Amino acid sequence: MKPFLTILIILITFSSIAQQSITLEECYRLVAENYPVAKQLELFEAQNKLDSEVISTSKLPQLSLDAQATYQSDVIEVPIPSANIEPLNNDQYRATVSVNQLIYNGGLVNASLDMKSAQLKTKQKQVEVNLYELKQKINQLYFSILLSQESELLLNAKKTQLNTKLTEVKSGIEYGVILPSSDKVLEAELLKIEQQVQELQSNKIALIETLSSLIKRTLNTSTQFQKPLLETKFKANLSRPELELFQFKKEEIETSESLISKKNAPKLLGFATGGYGNPGLNLLDNSFQTFYVVGIKLNWNVFDWNSNKKQRQSLAINKDIVDTETETFKLTTNIELYKQEKEINKMKAFIVSDLNIINLRKEVLETADSQLKNGVITSSTYIMELTNLYEDENTLARHKIQLQLAKANYNIIQGQ
Repeated sequence: MKPFLTILIILITFSSIAQQSITLEECYRLVAENYPVAKQLELFEAQNKLDSEVISTSKLPQLSLDAQATYQSDVIEVPIPSANIEPLNNDQYRATVSVNQLIYNGGLVNASLDMKSAQLKTKQKQVEVNLYELKQKINQLYFSILLSQESELLLNAKKTQLNTKLTEVKSGIEYGVILPSSDKVLEAELLKIEQQVQELQSNKIALIETLSSLIKRTLNTSTQFQKPLLETKFKANLSRPELELFQFKKEEIETSESLISKKNAPKLLGFATGGYGNPGLNLLDNSFQTFYVVGIKLNWNVFDWNSNKKQRQSLAINKDIVDTETETFKLTTNIELYKQEKEINKMKAFIVSDLNIINLRKEVLETADSQLKNGVITSSTYIMELTNLYEDENTLARHKIQLQLAKANYNIIQGQ
């Protein structure tokens, strides 16, 4: 019993693998997660963390160590013979440890951190834009696969119908109702269908492999590609990630303006220096001494030849440039939306017409079928009518796929 259960489990497992299915939304999600550029999101995050830590260290005490040994050709001497003051040595030594602590710098550190944060948002949003642009490529591949599936189904249906008709024709030939060699025409058409099926399968495999490489999931010809039923909201507001990217660029410019305005702010630092050397701070004591100095110092760049002002003017121009890019993007996007809306309406009209044409073709084929059974027409005439019906059904399938593709593209362009 156990071996039977094991075999059953294996068969069920293989069956589930073979019958795996995927949707358009899954493809969107997988390409956003697995496309190589998606890794940049975490890399930018890690990079920003390191840069921010480096900037924050300027708030911490800065420790430095200095040591020097020198020989001077001349030294200070006190020109009083009776003072009995020993002159300094020509060789002098000094080692010091200095500590500097930033007390105030006009908020420059915080402005630098804000600048890094704004840059991170811009970089990550740019990655999101790059990934979003892949959705239209996913649309093209996915719906091309669906079209291949529909065309293959129609060809197989045509093949089944021809096989049934071939049996009837052979029976008619046997009883002398249908002309000899009529079956050969049908057999030749069946061989042609086999070629068409092979070509469709080859193209489908290429499309599936391309899609599989984009989303990093193993797909094959047995994968069920679910047909999406998409709805569109015409005239809805744009919600593309590019618009957020433009806004982040403006915010980055604003943080740059804030950073530049603080560069000329006064900087106040506290410092302390301790050392050991010969001479020390008392130059009249010619011996090794310990010493220290503590204090505060102020640094203020009062005049910079309007460099700061010109940098902010340049940033203001950059902000205007971003505004023009935003308006250009909105204009071109709305034009694309208008085109897709017209395409959707066109496909809807085509589908209505296709259905009427197919109904008429079916009536003609029914008449041809009766005429072939009675020997009134040849197999070639019947095949012509069957092919006409197949081509019209294939056109209907193509228009249905194109309608869903146009809707998908519309939604992507709009940002739904």
